[in-house]
Amino acid sequence: MITLSCRLLRAACIAAVFVTVGPLPATHAGPLPDTPSQASPATRKSPGPADAAPARNPGTGASPTPSPGTRATTATPSPGTRATTATPDPGPRATTTPSPGSGATAAAGSTGPADGAAAPSPLPAGAAPSDGVTARPGPAQSVGALLAQLQGLYRQAEEATEAFNATEVALKAGQDEERRLGSELGKARTALGAEKAAAGRMAREQYEHSVGLSPYARMLLTGDARAALDQRRLAAREGARRAGVLARLTRNVHRADLLAAAARKSLDARQTLTAQRKLHKQQVDLKLKQVEGMLASLSAEQLARLGEREAADTATAQRELLGSGRLATTPRTPTAAGGAALTYATEQIGKPYVWGAEGPGSFDCSGLTSQAWAHAGRSIPRTSQEQWAQLPRVPLDELRPGDLVVYFPTATHVALYVGDGKVIQAPRPGAKVKVSPIAANPLLGAVRPDPDGTPLTEFTAPALPATASTEGGDAGYSSEGAPAAAPADDETSAR
Repeated sequence: MITLSCRLLRAACIAAVFVTVGPLPATHAGPLPDTPSQASPATRKSPGPADAAPARNPGTGASPTPSPGTRATTATPSPGTRATTATPDPGPRATTTPSPGSGATAAAGSTGPADGAAAPSPLPAGAAPSDGVTARPGPAQSVGALLAQLQGLYRQAEEATEAFNATEVALKAGQDEERRLGSELGKARTALGAEKAAAGRMAREQYEHSVGLSPYARMLLTGDARAALDQRRLAAREGARRAGVLARLTRNVHRADLLAAAARKSLDARQTLTAQRKLHKQQVDLKLKQVEGMLASLSAEQLARLGEREAADTATAQRELLGSGRLATTPRTPTAAGGAALTYATEQIGKPYVWGAEGPGSFDCSGLTSQAWAHAGRSIPRTSQEQWAQLPRVPLDELRPGDLVVYFPTATHVALYVGDGKVIQAPRPGAKVKVSPIAANPLLGAVRPDPDGTPLTEFTAPALPATASTEGGDAGYSSEGAPAAAPADDETSAR
């Protein structure tokens, strides 16, 4: 009985081991996992076509049966096949080693591509993927890229400058409004104090005369009817006066409250604008430093080539504009105000561009145009965006001297038309007021500050200096012509 139980127990153990291990596939080469308990779950997969059945003993046809108590299982090789002996698992993953001359690799627990998927071929040494690879720019391309980058920085600096100018205008208007509200609030409080004093006197009088008969009772009891009527009329007038005092007091209280609220709102707006002005100034400083750093990093040869490339681009744009017929070819005369604005702008040629400046010693682009028309007796908006937005538009083929030419899609640059396809402008930081071709920058359109003006029958244009077209740095570039830093807050607020 004991012997039978031992045999049954042994048979059960052998069956459990066989079920756990399963039939061992015949592989082309390489070690297999050691024991069932250490094998990776990924090794227990269905055999492929080449490994459809385990090796069998040709003599008996029996499958190899693992002997209990052993850790290695040896499969009896079939004729013509190589024997595979299981060896201990060297690590958590077991990968078969391909036999010499065989291209097949059987991976157990591998994380690579699935069966039948081709692995990506490695790139040759020193090679890079083709996507996104561009050729190294040649000399002409590199100059064009440098010019575009530099012009972009100048344009961004000018955009920040015009934003600063707009904030300055709003801040100045807010300060004027704040002063006006303060003055009105002071007057309202003075009137309110007077009305409060009158109301106090009225209350005291009413209290002092509250003892005794009413005016109506006195009129009935008096022996003089005329005197009683006169007294009644006086009482009615006094009542109306008191009612007026109360009404004025109520109105003045309400007005003082409204003015106080408006003054607080104006103060909050001024503080917000002051913060915005500081932010715009920081943006201008940043862009000017970037321009300065870029100019300082370029060689003299690169700077010269930049100037040549820009001059060639401007000449090409001017030829195309003149050839398109968009620009007026017939000379026109300005109005009296337009002629005065042109004369003033001509007198400023050679003065430096300084961001946010309105003269008299320096200008930015919109500072020059707004001051030119102010000296002609007509007030126009301060910034180029507002000049473009508020002044009447005029076609390019109807331009006359004194009109304003606006540039870039966001209207961040403006110049004053001279005639003959030329403008006077304050070009950019580091440059000076000068005469330039009208196509020196991308055109947006033109506006006319005096649309109701009558052109002069005769006009003698002011004489331009001999260096009018070469003043300033936009005819070329140099590291010495780098833009100056933005002025401090106290300097800008003093303007």
